[in-house]
Amino acid sequence: MVTGRFYSAAMRRVSIITIACVLAGAACSTQPAGSDTAATALTAPVLAPATVSTITPAADPAVDRPFEVFAPTTYDGTTALPLAVLLHGYGINGEMEEGYLHLQPLAQERGMLLVAPDGTTDADDKHFWNATDACCGFGETNVDDSAYVAAVIEQVRARYLVDPKRIFLVGYSNGGFMSYRMACDHAGTIAAIVSISGATFLDPADCTPSVPVNVLEIHGTDDETIEYGGGDFRGTAYPGAEQSMAMWATYNTCAGTPTASPTLLDLEATIAGAEAVATRYGACPAGGAVELWTIPGGTHVPELSDSFTAAVVDFLLAHPKP
Repeated sequence: MVTGRFYSAAMRRVSIITIACVLAGAACSTQPAGSDTAATALTAPVLAPATVSTITPAADPAVDRPFEVFAPTTYDGTTALPLAVLLHGYGINGEMEEGYLHLQPLAQERGMLLVAPDGTTDADDKHFWNATDACCGFGETNVDDSAYVAAVIEQVRARYLVDPKRIFLVGYSNGGFMSYRMACDHAGTIAAIVSISGATFLDPADCTPSVPVNVLEIHGTDDETIEYGGGDFRGTAYPGAEQSMAMWATYNTCAGTPTASPTLLDLEATIAGAEAVATRYGACPAGGAVELWTIPGGTHVPELSDSFTAAVVDFLLAHPKP
């Protein structure tokens, strides 16, 4: 979580690209052409200390990693607020993911609680979430991150007034896989998830949500790490973006077919104008919307447009539990 520290836009981009290379098993340069850290330094707003509190492992045995809670300055303990949990990609941490997505300013603006916990570290000292069979425990399969993230949510609810119908997850890459895992395991708690460059379980038997969950996948067609059409990590397959959404339409008992909206979304900053296609399944039950936002030519690490994160938050707030 960013709490008054300074991050360069170039360094944020370098960190995410590095993780994409690690997942893909590729060697690549992380130095942007013409980068100048001093010249490109950007910061998230500096927060008043009172808006951030730390919850330590002593609070709950299931919470084995401390995490910070951001509360907007308007929070007074009398009005229940939405809670968003940001789940980072493989090899980075919650603070770095926030530096990429910039959810915190919108949490302040829209009146949301926000946490960005860290996964555990593996043998290569990389933070990870033990999400699905494909991603990304890589041998560390004894870690119960489903229980951990659920405990994080409960600890926030124990200390803040949280709207139980508006508990959301936003996950990037490995964090996207983890958001699907949470929707499968804790459907009664999670109102909506947004997965960016992620995927759900390949085997439908591995996901048995008790109630519908609103689901949005955002994925580039040229994603070289989590392939749009599906692929595998170390011999374990994961479904593509369209297959993931079709599976969730089945879980949510959507009776309609997917329909592409004629209105394009502006999600990728390097593509002029609006480019992303929003495909929505019809006849889904209340609390069970299923959408896929496809970025034609988009890669694993989108260059986020000015409207990207706001569009994500708009989706979440428009999809509470019934």
